[in-house]
Amino acid sequence: MIVLFTDFGREGPYVGQMLAVLARLAPGVPAIDLLADAPAFDAKASAYLLAAYADEFSAGTVFLAVVDPGVGGDRQPLWVEADGRHFVGPDNGLFEVILRRAKRHRVRRIAWQPEKLSASFHGRDLFAPFAAGLARGAPPASVEIDAATVRRPEWPDDWAAIIYIDRFGNAMTGLRAARLDPGARISLDVHTLGRARTFSEMGPGEAFWYENANGLVEIAANRASAARNLTLTVGSTFTIK
Repeated sequence: MIVLFTDFGREGPYVGQMLAVLARLAPGVPAIDLLADAPAFDAKASAYLLAAYADEFSAGTVFLAVVDPGVGGDRQPLWVEADGRHFVGPDNGLFEVILRRAKRHRVRRIAWQPEKLSASFHGRDLFAPFAAGLARGAPPASVEIDAATVRRPEWPDDWAAIIYIDRFGNAMTGLRAARLDPGARISLDVHTLGRARTFSEMGPGEAFWYENANGLVEIAANRASAARNLTLTVGSTFTIK
């Protein structure tokens, strides 16, 4: 299947245009719109989010991942192979965490260009056609490059920061819960949060942290918006006690 991961939002035509390209060029290949509200313009936060979700997909899956504030600039278009999965998108750090955690990986620069390439929508004009060809087993031209040239070694393995806020106001972090002691507490300015297994263990409005369904530390409040009550935004940092 082809899995879309973008910051385009579902309000406008952008995701639909990409799905139309995939339907035309890779008919019969399922296209899943996994996430259309990745952190806008934020490749770093999106990198940790993408890595958490990618593990749920089987080898052979093609991720069409576009969080691309540098579209039209000098960043490279990439095809990354990591543990049998494929990732197509811009060279801006979006695949750093995928590469870091993979046992096997290979990085290629997309050399193919379509006849018509807009300056502002490479997701539709370049990445979607390439992903379609890849899913059909006939990827357009690419050139293998040294993976070290696209890495971000200064980024932490696990990031103590908010990387995504869902519509309920739950705040996902860049930390894998398995890396924390069960008794760890999260310190957010004047708030200190303990761990709970699930929402029902807490009273209405009470904030806590827990291991979410994708293995990340998530900050939440029972039947309330943790983001609003704790004044959290994407990029907010915290400490562990």
